[in-house]
Amino acid sequence: MLEAIKTYFETIPSLHRALLLAGGITSFWLVEFAVPLFNFKYNKLKHAGLNFFFTFTTIVINFAFALIMVKASDWTVQQHFGLLQIIHLNPWVEAIAGLLLLDFIGAYLVHMIEHKVKFLWKFHMVHHADTMVDTTTGNRHHPGESVVRAVFAILAVFILGTPIWMVMLYQSLSVVLTQFNHANIRIPKWFDKTFGYIIVSPNMHRVHHHITRPQTDSNYGNIFSFWDRILGTYNDTPMDQIVYGLDVMDNTKDGSLSYQLKAPFNNSIKSDY
Repeated sequence: MLEAIKTYFETIPSLHRALLLAGGITSFWLVEFAVPLFNFKYNKLKHAGLNFFFTFTTIVINFAFALIMVKASDWTVQQHFGLLQIIHLNPWVEAIAGLLLLDFIGAYLVHMIEHKVKFLWKFHMVHHADTMVDTTTGNRHHPGESVVRAVFAILAVFILGTPIWMVMLYQSLSVVLTQFNHANIRIPKWFDKTFGYIIVSPNMHRVHHHITRPQTDSNYGNIFSFWDRILGTYNDTPMDQIVYGLDVMDNTKDGSLSYQLKAPFNNSIKSDY
């Protein structure tokens, strides 16, 4: 089975990756209509328009970095460079360890750093500026932030020595989980008490989108929830206390493309949040 997974993700067609992105958003969007947690009074299509713009810019930037990613992965394998190339593990153990560490470096770590470094935080604010978080918010990243995340993803490949199939598998899982944990859907308590100890649930990630600290500086995880639990950044604020947006930005302009694009360079917005 593992060999079949490797073979597929080594050469996963671009069409399949596009269908994964579009299919995930469409599926969670429909579920949001059926069982929403918050009943936002908004035009769902209009709200999605801005987020889809940032989705498109992220896709373009990731495509631009894709060749570097592939070359980096191939080089580490050929040169036996990186942790996974040095430490010989059982194939299944290696696959699981690789996914865990890619998630730690390429998602949790970069996310936490974006909250701690003022310059990076000003780009990341655009993601937090959404006052009506739904599944489309997951792909709402300023182009500057998309570049930072792409660089960290390549750095993770170098540190770990991950083969390209593992990178593609991780990125595919990341797309789906990002759409899931941003989705405006009601999640039963039993989910958080079971699967929530492994993967990031919408309830867990909603806390991260609260308007003020300390909630904003918590729950950095993307796929796996235990990084936050292990490293002391987990917060379980009840859902009825969550308010979306950022108190350092003009929340009435969360749907303004020009305001959001200029936000990192807007000196009137505090960077010492």
